[in-house]
Order: sequence, then structure tokens, then C-alpha cells
Amino acid sequence: MTYTHLRDAEAFRAAREYLLERRGRPEEAAAGFRWPVLEHFNWALDHFDRLAREQPDAPALVIVDDAGHDSRCTYAELAARSNRAAHWLAGVGVRRGERVLLMLGNVVPLWELMLGCMKLGAVMIPATTLLSRDDLADRIERGRVRAVVAAADQAARFDGLDAHAAPALVRIAVGPGAPATWHDYAGAERADAHFVPAQPTRADELVLLYFTSGTTSRPKLVQHTHASYPAGHLSTMFWTGLEPSDLHWNISSPGWGKHAWSCFFAPFNAGACVFVDNPARFDAVRVLDTLAARRITSLCAPPTVWRMLIQQPLAHWRVALRAALGAGEPLNPEVIDQVRAAWGVTIRDGYGQTETTAIVGNPPGQAVKPGSMGRPLPGWRVVLLDPEGRPADEGEISLELADPELGRPLGLMPGYADAPGKNTEVMAAGRYRTGDVAQRDAEGYITYVGRADDVFKASDYRISPFELESVLIEHPAVAEAAVVPSPDALKLAVPKAFVVLAPGHAADAATALSILAHCRDRLAPYKRIRRLEFSALPKTISGKIRRVELRRKEEARALPALPAEGEYFDDALRSR
Repeated sequence: MTYTHLRDAEAFRAAREYLLERRGRPEEAAAGFRWPVLEHFNWALDHFDRLAREQPDAPALVIVDDAGHDSRCTYAELAARSNRAAHWLAGVGVRRGERVLLMLGNVVPLWELMLGCMKLGAVMIPATTLLSRDDLADRIERGRVRAVVAAADQAARFDGLDAHAAPALVRIAVGPGAPATWHDYAGAERADAHFVPAQPTRADELVLLYFTSGTTSRPKLVQHTHASYPAGHLSTMFWTGLEPSDLHWNISSPGWGKHAWSCFFAPFNAGACVFVDNPARFDAVRVLDTLAARRITSLCAPPTVWRMLIQQPLAHWRVALRAALGAGEPLNPEVIDQVRAAWGVTIRDGYGQTETTAIVGNPPGQAVKPGSMGRPLPGWRVVLLDPEGRPADEGEISLELADPELGRPLGLMPGYADAPGKNTEVMAAGRYRTGDVAQRDAEGYITYVGRADDVFKASDYRISPFELESVLIEHPAVAEAAVVPSPDALKLAVPKAFVVLAPGHAADAATALSILAHCRDRLAPYKRIRRLEFSALPKTISGKIRRVELRRKEEARALPALPAEGEYFDDALRSR
């Protein structure tokens, strides 16, 4: 290790090179890596623009629209376009430190505006286009938004929302049909393609505010700095194993942290090309056709997408993948097995949160254990804490905040906005607590158990919903499943599965009996699924299952429990 004496942009570059040179050697990388010391740092100016000078003609971004037409940018083109964006934003009244809500789909202006906001020093609040009016009002008010950027055809959704902002919003429309009261972003094309900041950017200045997906509570407002996400995603770059020659496709919607992880920071940290396919609706066959036709070399997708893909005969598509990744929720071993059998590539799981960059993962060169998320990535010291706060082999995933060698992990948020009580709670006793429970084996591999709120007891045995869901999804009739406790007069609670069926299977007693028999053969008696209901799964707008809603539904049922329509009890089915 030779770069700890360097500062700022050179320290970042040296840390990046250290990890790139150790692809495929994860133990060596983890042993010697240290986070760069950053006092003044602007990733868009100090790193992206440097890459644009070094590899000006290298492809940076390829976006395919619903009709199959391409929009392409090289590194040099995207750097120039983002300079124009920074100048233009300043020209319409956006100032350094002010907050800009970006509600755009996967279009080129999203990337140039993200880079432009960073160069200007504005603070971005990425937002999905699926937000309700109440969601928008909440984000504008709690996020103290100064400017909103939206597609022109979405402008009407912001009518009347100035009441939640002070002063009135600066409104920016992207695409044809901009309302007369909005600034038309097309004017940015005439702005200066050269940008010089008015002052240096402190690394601890805010650059991003993210609203979490709210799987168990009201969305929290996560703060990230010019260091924590841009430089913090060096660990994500290492996990993905991306190289400058890669064409990397991350299937993710704008507005969520994972989009920034793998559609922005990690691939651009590596100097790779970001690929996006933009159909009006998700289509598994189109995904597979695109993988093969476009010769995608690296694919990252949430488990829901992987589960949809394996419903197709994967081996029919000849793909060029050298890397396959999963993140967002734990990945079931059955999915990994089917993809490996069809394509000869192993999906490498990874773990992190909106509050962090990638913490745990299976980087290239590390053996993958089925069901495990991997081991701590370079720069992270992970401890599992039992309910009393003691280190244990099973417990809440927690991060050391003052490790004597690594210090505070750079990729961890400084805290939640306007939530001192919550910050005190999650950062207590010198550790950040994630709220996720996991197990660690003798080789240091970490396996997800569940959200601390999701793990439950049945007959005094601790039950991991994820473990049971992984068994359920191995049945050919099951496309998705969620397990929660269901009240029982004798056992207090028993495991119940809510199941979404794969195409071609009937929601009837015969299918339920087959699924439950499959679980009986593979689970210890105390873990067996005792009740099953065919049902859609409630999800957040980012696609994560809201088990809390299913738990509340079960908690409300009367005892003794009787099967409802579409619900099947294991004992009753077997007694027929």
C-alpha cells in the first residue's frame, strides 16, 4: 500500500488503481486497502472529467428506447454535456447547496444532470417516476427542495405543490411539450461546454439525499457526501469486478440507491460503459434477447428479475456474460444453480443499503457458497451483534465506526437528515446497526437471515423467512413467495407462505398440496410451512416485498384460525 500519504483526487485515483490491479485477488485487496483521505473532492470534476481526457472516445452510456433506437455518449461527450448542464442550472437560478429533485426515467439528461449538479455543488434528490402526489409533497417538504426536474409530460403532477416549498420551486422540464411556466431543458444545449467551479468542493458537503423504500416504516431521508457515495463506491466497483472494456447492464429504476450504485458510480469508477434498455413494460424475453444481441458482458439484476428470467429456457440464448450479479434482496440458491447450468456463469450476490455502498459481496476470485452474500469487501469491518449487543455468529449486521486500521467506513452515510433520535439509535456504542440479521461461518462467509423485524418465533424456535422462501421457490409452481408468522392457538405462531404462481399453474388444492409436500421433504419439522395462500405480494415502489403488511393481515385474524378462500392448511389437506 503506497497511497495513504496522498490527499484528495490523487488519493482517490491511487485507491482506485489499487483495487483495479487486484481484481481476482480479494483477500490481498481487503488486507491492504485503506479508504482515501479526502478533504476537497468533486468526483465529477476530479475523476469523471479526468477519464474523459484519458479515454475521450470510450463509450460511457448506451440507452435503448422502447422502439429499439440507441442514444450514445462517449466519456468526452458526457463530460461536455454535464458542463453545459451545470452552467444552465446556474442560469435558471440553482445555487450551490440547493436541493434539486430529479424525477426522470432512464434518459441521457438524467446522467448529464447528475454530473452537472455535482459540478455545480447542488444536492440531488433522485425520485422514481412512480411517486404519488403525496409522496412528492413529502419529498419536497422534508427534502427542502428548491428545484424540480421532470419529464414534460409529468409536469402537471407538480401543480399546487409550491405550498410545500419555500421559496417557490424552480421548475425544469425535459423533453418536448414543456409548459410555458417551466424552464425548457433544451436550452442547455446552447450553454458553455467548459466549466470551472467557483470554489473547491469540500468532501464532506452533501451531494445526495435519498428517501429509503420504506419496507417497514415511513421512508427515511439518507444523506450522502461528495466522499461517501462517489468514493465509497470503490467497494462496489471491486465487488462487480468491472473493467474498462465492459458493457454493464444494471436493471434498476432511477430514484433508488441501487441505480446510483450500478448505473453511475461503480461503472464510471471503473471506466466501463453503462447500458440501459428502456422498454415501456418489463419483458423477460426482451431482456434475454437484448443480452444476446447486444453482447452484454456484465449484468446486475434484483432477485425478482432473476426469478422471472429462470422461468424461460435460458440455454436457448447464447450470451456473452462474463459477470452476473444480484443485489437488492437475498438471492435464492435455486436461481444461482439454474443460471450456472444454462450459461456457465455464477451469479455473485452482494449486500449493502441506501445508507451505504457495497459492504459484503462475492467479488471475482472468491469461491461462492450457495445462499451466502459473501465476505466483507475491502474497507469494511463487519460484526454481528446479538440482542444484548455482543459479537456473535448470528446477529444484526453492524459496522465498526472507529476501527483502529480502517477508521470510519467512507461509504457509510453521515446520518439521516433531521432525525437526531434515529441517528443516535443506529450509531450507538460506536457501531452502525443495519437492521438486518445474518449468520457468519468459520470461513467468514455471511448468510442473510432476514430483517430484524421479519425473523419470528414458532413454538419457541427462531424462523428465518428467507430460508423458507428459498425452499419454496425451488418448486416449479412458485414464482415468488413471502413467509410471515400466522397466529396459532397452540404454537403461538406457525409459518405461513403467500405464493405467487408461475405461469401455467392453477391456484387450487392440488398445487398447494404439492408445494407443501415439497417443503415437508426439505425442512425440519419446526420450520415447515403450515399454511399457504395464493396471493399477490405487496411491494414498495422500488419492488421490495412489504412483509409488514402481510404480518398485519395475519395478526388481525381471529382464533381459532380457519382457512379463508384461497388459503390452505397443511394438516387439513393431508387429512383429505
